[in-house]
Amino acid sequence: MEATFVLYPNMTALDFVGPYEVIGSVPVVSTRFVAATLDPVKSDNGLSVVPTDTFASLKSTDIVVVPGSSHWRELLRDSGGVVEWLREVHPTTKWTTSVCTGSTLLAEAGLVSKATTHWAAREDLSVRGVEVSDDRVVFDGKVVSGAGVSAGIDMALRLVEAEFGEMVAQAVQAGIEYDPQPPRAYDSIPPEVIDGLKAAFESRQVRPD
Repeated sequence: MEATFVLYPNMTALDFVGPYEVIGSVPVVSTRFVAATLDPVKSDNGLSVVPTDTFASLKSTDIVVVPGSSHWRELLRDSGGVVEWLREVHPTTKWTTSVCTGSTLLAEAGLVSKATTHWAAREDLSVRGVEVSDDRVVFDGKVVSGAGVSAGIDMALRLVEAEFGEMVAQAVQAGIEYDPQPPRAYDSIPPEVIDGLKAAFESRQVRPD
């Protein structure tokens, strides 16, 4: 089985690295990285990743993983070919997945009816006609979405369980020693912290003309 991770400028590194470690731990899975060109792609925090394939060369795959970005509204204005490629490849996939604001790209491509995303981007899903969930992982047919950033690990484990069974998922979880113990849920974080984060996220967005 082949899993393909979508790369584009200003993607969030953990959005694809987390699922990559989970899905890539399954021995029967081979991995690819697809982008507009074969040039290295830099994440929003500066990590560079070299693609193995381009949107023009890769026309089918079993699993697609679409990471999000802290610059998601800019990306929605010009995805650099990501949205078009997703529309093209989706009919060939067994699973089409997203992490964080990557679900807004699936929504822009018209591929999802119910999804989750980072809490700061829920409105961007809603205005695209998607039923927005605050669950950490959402299955919508063969489309699977994970909430913000670290939820990509949870999404990938749920995907491995759905595809390969509970024992395989448990083995992968034990292998990466994933035992999440977050200090608090989003809803219990002080409002002033959330307001500061929202301001930081907004400062990265490109406003419509």
